[in-house]
Amino acid sequence: MTVSEDSADDHGHHLPAVEDWPKGFGEASWWPFITAIGASGIYVGAALTILSLGGLPLLPAVGGGVFLASVGVFLVGLYGWTYHAFIKAFWDADAHGEDNTLRWGMLLFLCTEVATFGAVFVYYFQIRVAEWPPADFEVIAGPLVSGTVTLGSVQIPIVSELVLANTLILILSSGTIHWAHVQLRKDNRRNFILGLAVTLLLGVIFLAGQGYEYYEFIVHYGFTLAAAEEALYASAFYGLTGLHGLHVSMGAVLIAIVLVRALYGQYSADRHTSVSTVSMYWHFVDVVWIFLVVVLYVGAVI
Repeated sequence: MTVSEDSADDHGHHLPAVEDWPKGFGEASWWPFITAIGASGIYVGAALTILSLGGLPLLPAVGGGVFLASVGVFLVGLYGWTYHAFIKAFWDADAHGEDNTLRWGMLLFLCTEVATFGAVFVYYFQIRVAEWPPADFEVIAGPLVSGTVTLGSVQIPIVSELVLANTLILILSSGTIHWAHVQLRKDNRRNFILGLAVTLLLGVIFLAGQGYEYYEFIVHYGFTLAAAEEALYASAFYGLTGLHGLHVSMGAVLIAIVLVRALYGQYSADRHTSVSTVSMYWHFVDVVWIFLVVVLYVGAVI
C-alpha cells in the first residue's frame, strides 16, 4: 500500500524529502544513501592512501582525492538529510514534540560505532600480545609521555601536555553541551545558544590540537606509515586516533547544524529531540577518547 503526499497531508503527517523520491515512496529519501556513499568513500580514500604509503603502486594523491571528494559528498548528504527530515518539518509545523524513536535510533547507531572502534582496538590488542614494543614504537615512546608518577611500587606514565590538554578540552565540551541542553529545558534560549557555541569551539580546538600532534610526530619524529613492515604501532595509533578524529569532525558538523537551527529559534523546552541525540553522540565520542588515551597512550608505555 502506497501513501500519496495528498493523503498524508490530510492526516497532518509530514513526508520529509518526499520531493526527492519517485511518487508513491512515502517518506523515503535519497539523502541517507548519498550520506552513506560519502562515508564509505572516506574509508576507501584513507585505505588507498595507506596502501600507497606501504609500497603499492598507487599515488598518495589518488587516495587523498577520493578522501576529500567523499568528505564533500558526505557533508552534502548530511545537510540534505538533516534539512528535509528535521528543519523543513519544523518550519512546516508538523513536528510533534519529543520523539523517542530517534533516541533509540541513535542508541542503535552508537552500538554500531562501538563495534567499529572495537575492531581497531582488537587489532591493537593483537599487537600488544605479540613481541612488544614494535620497532616503530621506540621512535615515539618519548613524546607520548611527559614523565611518570609512583603509586606504591607501580610507575604510572603521565601523558604529554598536549594530550592532557586535549583530553580536558573534550571533557569540558561534554559539560558545556549538557549545560546547554539543561538551559534549553529551562527555556533559557540565550544560555542554550552560548553552550552550543562554546561546545563547537572546544571541538574545533581539539581537532586543531590533534592535527598539531600529527604534525609534530610526522615532521619532527618521522613517525609515519612509510615502512609498512615496521609500522605496527603507527598503523594502530593513526587508525584509532584518525577514526576518532573523523567522529569528532562529524559531531562538530552536527553541533553546527543544531547551533544554526537554534539561532533561527527552532528549539523550545518541549521540542529538542535532535539536541538530545546530538548530545548523546558527543558524550559517546568523549568516552571513546578517554578509553583511547588510557589504552593507546598510557597503556603503550606500561
